[in-house]
Amino acid sequence: MSHLLHPKNLIAIRNLALAARTTIDGFMAGINKSKVKGPGLEFSQYRSYQAGDDLRWMDWKMYARSDRYYIRESEIETSVSVRFVMDASASMLHEDDGISKIDYARYIIASLAWLAHLQGDSVGMYVCGENGLYALPSRNDHQHMWRLYHQLEQVAPGGKMTNPVHFKEILAGSNRRELVMVVTDLYQESDEIYRLLDTFSTLKHEVMVLHIMGANEMQLRYEGYATLEDLETGAVMDINANQLRKEYDARLQEWLSAARMAMLDRNIAYRLVVMDEPVDQLLRDFLKQRNRTKA
Repeated sequence: MSHLLHPKNLIAIRNLALAARTTIDGFMAGINKSKVKGPGLEFSQYRSYQAGDDLRWMDWKMYARSDRYYIRESEIETSVSVRFVMDASASMLHEDDGISKIDYARYIIASLAWLAHLQGDSVGMYVCGENGLYALPSRNDHQHMWRLYHQLEQVAPGGKMTNPVHFKEILAGSNRRELVMVVTDLYQESDEIYRLLDTFSTLKHEVMVLHIMGANEMQLRYEGYATLEDLETGAVMDINANQLRKEYDARLQEWLSAARMAMLDRNIAYRLVVMDEPVDQLLRDFLKQRNRTKA
């Protein structure tokens, strides 16, 4: 992927719609250039155009060659419902190299939502904040995408994760099976995120967790800092990054391993996303998970 499509450069645009479209345009161009087709980009067959068919799925190259109208059939018949779940707790304000987790989460969700929209999917969102659960219904019209971008821009993290008492609002929603993409740093006090994931599993949704981490968290890059503060609880501890590095790395790997095992036990797809990595492989992983949902 071009350095121009690196998340840091795109987040700096400060326009979610433009950043998302630029990312996906670059991703799709890369797929076409390398001739690598991911799930959701292939089609099973052409069929003749019939009155009432959506002209967006008309293959104009086939028309130019044959002087007949053809529809790419599978692209019409493989749409799914995609729901994004954003962790809006205070820990998402953590920054690495000038980028906060919440800004990165906004960018990731905006890009994946635009890719899903191009695939003909309906897109919705839950925002899990301290004061409750905000829900945006799943729809597939263009105007709805602008509502989603607007709501993403309004998210203001603070406090702790949504109280599990609000998860009942999810159970009262649609019974339609969905692909649920949970974007979180997995920092939790009493397994509240795992309880949220169990709620989605109860509804038999296909779930994928995107675990957002800063590179400075992964490598304990806090030289020059004497203290660290927990953004959600306010707890402060003295540190010496050089002395702590070995123990920190061991505990980090133990925590990450436990998170992967928790997801495996729940049959949930898990993807660690470090904020300094390009997003092209993440987009491919999303398409694979989307294809699994259709199966």
